[in-house]
Amino acid sequence: MANATMVTEFLLLSSPAGWDLSFFYFTVFPMTYLGTLLGNLLIVSVTTADQNLHTPMYFFLRNLSILDMCFISVTVPNACVNSLTGNRAISVAGCATQIFLVIFCACVEILFLTIMAWDRYVAICQPFQYLLIMSPQFCVHITLASLLSGLLYAGVHTGNTFRLSFCQSNVVHQFFCDVPSLLRLSCSDTTSNQVLLLVSAVLICGSCFTFIAMSYIRIFSTVLKFPTGKSVKAFSTCTPHILVFSVFLSSGTAVYLRSSATSDTLQNMVLSAFYTMVPPFLNPLIYSLRNKQVKEAVRRVMQRQLFSRK
Repeated sequence: MANATMVTEFLLLSSPAGWDLSFFYFTVFPMTYLGTLLGNLLIVSVTTADQNLHTPMYFFLRNLSILDMCFISVTVPNACVNSLTGNRAISVAGCATQIFLVIFCACVEILFLTIMAWDRYVAICQPFQYLLIMSPQFCVHITLASLLSGLLYAGVHTGNTFRLSFCQSNVVHQFFCDVPSLLRLSCSDTTSNQVLLLVSAVLICGSCFTFIAMSYIRIFSTVLKFPTGKSVKAFSTCTPHILVFSVFLSSGTAVYLRSSATSDTLQNMVLSAFYTMVPPFLNPLIYSLRNKQVKEAVRRVMQRQLFSRK
């Protein structure tokens, strides 16, 4: 990797020219990170400790929470430390690792959200076959398939990026290493990289979006036939998932598919913060505060802890 580039390290950009984002690095970023960790840890702990939540839906939610903690940990802590110490340097190997992990987490995130849409479809539209279709073996296998797909996807894009030569500026116009920012720094022909990004985004994101859209069309058409009380409950379990998926997909797609000629550094940083920070932060809020089963499970777990201490 070192032989493929004349640059030995990259410099991450803490703030665009004319902007002071220290407030975000010292308040918003740490608070968002801490809230994300605490919220997702709560979901992981409760869905593991409470037997009533050992169902496919909460199995995927637990995996999503673990992934979200890893996802936000790849970018935010390093950005906060860099801003605090003033040391913006990151080695080529460190940059490659960060790119690999960000792409891996983003890919698995969208796959998990797609699987959760399928889970809701089966639960609402085929309730009598739910346990047969969403068997423990199927849940484990599809989770492993998602993780392996993420590893392959991240490996291809990371390897394809670092085969390029970087002999111009080493300043990455982003608060973490990502593929679009590095492509703008390369003095090699990046046409194949951009084509690969476009094709893979259309295939994966487009397929997931289509699958989720079709699932919810069928879900809503079924829910409209329910009595009013049941339909409201079904809608309340589906709309948060749609919200998170929409924020994640729209912001991520905007970052990776925007033309470098029309690229704005501040806008790119804001959009990147949205797809790397907002979904991990929102997931525990919308899946716990709006979920009666999770709130009851939290109450039961806390009561057991209190009784065990006595």
